[in-house]
Amino acid sequence: MPVPAHQFPLAAPAAADTAGPLLPGPRSGRAAAREAGLPRIDEPREVAPADARELSKVFFARLRELPEGTPERQYVRNTLIEMNASLVQYAVRRFRGRADGAAGDVEDLVQVGTIGLIKAIDRFDPARENEFATLAMPYITGEIKRHFRDTAWAVHVPRRLQELRIDIAKAKEELTVRLDRSPTVHDLAAHLDLAEEQVIEGLVAANGHTSGSLDAPHAEHGDGPAEGHTLAEVLGEEEPALELVEDIQTLAPLLERLSDRERTMLRMRFGEELTQAQIGAALGISQMQVSRLLTRLLTHLRTSMLADPDPGPAAEPVPGSR
Repeated sequence: MPVPAHQFPLAAPAAADTAGPLLPGPRSGRAAAREAGLPRIDEPREVAPADARELSKVFFARLRELPEGTPERQYVRNTLIEMNASLVQYAVRRFRGRADGAAGDVEDLVQVGTIGLIKAIDRFDPARENEFATLAMPYITGEIKRHFRDTAWAVHVPRRLQELRIDIAKAKEELTVRLDRSPTVHDLAAHLDLAEEQVIEGLVAANGHTSGSLDAPHAEHGDGPAEGHTLAEVLGEEEPALELVEDIQTLAPLLERLSDRERTMLRMRFGEELTQAQIGAALGISQMQVSRLLTRLLTHLRTSMLADPDPGPAAEPVPGSR
């Protein structure tokens, strides 16, 4: 059963030296607890969760009555942080899979989660008669998620390149001030004592730190043709193959209007890659005639492709091609 606050044992003087790191020193802690009218808890993190919930209600009620900056309020606030630290540990377990697994990474999550816990303590109003954990957990998980958003990478990048990105960012700031301009790859390589290829690799890897949704609205300054469109609709470059497809679709009906001899000449020149002399020998005409006919034929096709579509009757054969 939870221990009522008035029955919670006061810490003995000899045990006061084991106070948690956030609490005041033994003597000041005992005095602050006495002045606040609350028990001195030397090991707040060791309090059972059920007892911590009951004690937190008493401490929160007293916290709102104490003025800012007093040792009594500091003691009450710090004790609340220590007693409810288990909420941070519980929240961190949900995110262990997203951390790299190193002890330092998990410790970072604990510190970030503790910031959320402190914010929840400062904003909790016991008059609303809500459970503190109901308010605290969104604050704690929110800070952890914000930490991942600001520090995690959108794609998997080796740790070597993650650290290189940080070094390059620091070098950029230092060299920008020193050189009064943006540093070049050569400047960064000389400053970091690295090869330029390594710096380029780090700069490219930095692009994987963040990513944006292709379905996000495309933001532009002022009105423009891209207003109201998503990033996917305006992102990209012209595809040369699409223009080639359009040219083929336009050229196909024009080739159908040519005579057999004209199509044969085009096939021999551009399909079989024969010379004009070879074409002339095959068709029984001179090389000069082949040259004139090909020139007229290609001019006719080029002009017809650039002209507006004509729904009228088929075009006349190329003059002089027969």
